[in-house]
Amino acid sequence: MNASSITRQLAERIVDSDPLTDTRVVQLARDGVLDWLASAVAARDDANASVMITALGIRMEEQKYGHSSVLGRSERLGALDAALMNGYLSHALDYDDVHESVRGHPSAVILSALLAEAEERGASGAEFLAAYIIGIETMCRLGIAIGSRHYEEGWHNTSTLGVIAAAAACSRLASLDVETTVQALGLAATQAGGLRVHFGTQVKPLHAGLAARSGLMSMRLAESGFKGSLEPLSGSLGFFAVFARGQERPEKATENWGNPWQIIEPGLWLKKYPCCSAAHHAADAALSIYKAYKPDFRDIDSITVTFPPGGDAALVVREPVTGVDGRFSVEYVVAAALADGELGLSTFTEEPIRPELRVIAAKVQRRYDSELAAAPGAMPKGRFAILKVKLTDGTTYVERVDCPRGAPGRPLSSQERLAKYEDAVQGLPDVWHTLADRVMQLELWNDMTVLISDH
Repeated sequence: MNASSITRQLAERIVDSDPLTDTRVVQLARDGVLDWLASAVAARDDANASVMITALGIRMEEQKYGHSSVLGRSERLGALDAALMNGYLSHALDYDDVHESVRGHPSAVILSALLAEAEERGASGAEFLAAYIIGIETMCRLGIAIGSRHYEEGWHNTSTLGVIAAAAACSRLASLDVETTVQALGLAATQAGGLRVHFGTQVKPLHAGLAARSGLMSMRLAESGFKGSLEPLSGSLGFFAVFARGQERPEKATENWGNPWQIIEPGLWLKKYPCCSAAHHAADAALSIYKAYKPDFRDIDSITVTFPPGGDAALVVREPVTGVDGRFSVEYVVAAALADGELGLSTFTEEPIRPELRVIAAKVQRRYDSELAAAPGAMPKGRFAILKVKLTDGTTYVERVDCPRGAPGRPLSSQERLAKYEDAVQGLPDVWHTLADRVMQLELWNDMTVLISDH
């Protein structure tokens, strides 16, 4: 293997880095774990989870055959199946974190793979957190290296980058050496896939599950001696060249590694609302108008949402039928916020959209302005939304948001993060309500099986 190999350089950083020396990194990792648990557990009754169990061929009497948890549910599965299930649940409500460098959802993939493996191995909390931080760093650095064209041409970064990040995190958890980690990364890279054409459907969260499972499987294959290319990421036939279409900068995969850690800067965006993050700017704007003026939705004449070009690329649904469709519809998000003054789990269910919300949503028009510049603190960079609500008497309200609530520039408070978790675990046994305190001491636990086995 060439000493300058990008894949080897990445593997060396995965193996040798020590992120737990930074107390800020540890705290942010704990916050990410708690937010991920909330996102997955809130989706525990998703109908497709049972469909997936059936598709896996797991009969009722076999649903406790493994050591790994399915979050919020009774099943105990083998690690690979649990990674698939938890990856799906984590992303099912689109309530899970996002990261600007990824242009996708890191924790849904990384933590779903890690939890499954950590439970089977009896890994410590410190090992788990270190592997998580390494996984985040890997996924973010890959996102920077691959450039924007990858996403713009239809790839779902959560899946394509996530599978490699999950393999990196699991390799770290398993204490693989550099050479074996190289193989795990290559095995993951060759399984990268996931198309944005599935946004707004059940397949989008399935991408997270498939990536988690494949990333874990890649580590296990490598650990068992399975071998592939010595340089799977760079080169004319490597991951970057194939997926970036000339925009790749492979050296960025390792440049400034951990300086600062990507979990700190730009940082994880822990969502306040269970819908696509691209709608959160408009959501904040609509809720601000509701709070300040409480306009009667029956008096609304027209609504305009202005984005920078491409700012609504993920909002693929313009005429939603159900609340689930509404997660990817700025029209519905704005309508619900203006009518109800809140956006919660009950806003985005499988029930048909209420007639009055359908009427308001039909009044929402999207427009784009390439001349307006985003604020310096915009999140993601270059993004904003300007909401204009005009009433039938001519009164007009305008609200602009460049950095929405929950984004690193406007983080949720500890009380808000805990409230999100408590809302997610309502109806579950009391032990789930004490888990939040245990997560805040995660690095002190000697055995992840002890942490989770009672749940």
